[in-house]
Amino acid sequence: MKEIIVATKNKGKVKEFEAILGQLGYKVSSLFDYPEIPEVEETGTTFAENATLKARTIAKLFGKPVIADDSGLIVDALDGRPGVYSARYAGENKNDAENINKVLAEMREVPDQKRTARFHCTIALAYPDGRTECFEGNCEGKITEKPVGENGFGYDPIMYIKEKQKTMAQLTSEEKNAISHRAKALQHLKEKWKDIM
Repeated sequence: MKEIIVATKNKGKVKEFEAILGQLGYKVSSLFDYPEIPEVEETGTTFAENATLKARTIAKLFGKPVIADDSGLIVDALDGRPGVYSARYAGENKNDAENINKVLAEMREVPDQKRTARFHCTIALAYPDGRTECFEGNCEGKITEKPVGENGFGYDPIMYIKEKQKTMAQLTSEEKNAISHRAKALQHLKEKWKDIM
């Protein structure tokens, strides 16, 4: 089995990448497998900048192709926030519950029809020589008034998906992996995979 390194220490993301890349015959290893490697600081102002930064840094270290993603929640009524700051929206300790509470507090006065939002994902595939390709995916929905569901991670409990009539956190991992922003970005990567790899 071929190995691909995914530059993340987010367990939820690792599981999603394993499920999707496993179908392509890849064994996914992550930064959990290399505890000596420090996390790359996300200093970019866009999803693409952050994903590229992470992928290039780790690809250079290992001398092999590396995938990294940057993803987050874009809320229209909040002028696109939390955006690239999604993971640390309520503070540097990256607490999902606090992040959710902050978004819900800021959305308290926003009427139902204006609660539109999307999850966005940019995946960067970097080679040791610095070449990088980016792939994007979005998943449209709207922000609920309170968290619903036990599955998933991050903002999943407050992201309502109209066609499923459920929040992301009420979907099974199979259902989520079929429609998520990460799955869509990976699908675009998959379409070019044969040419790339």
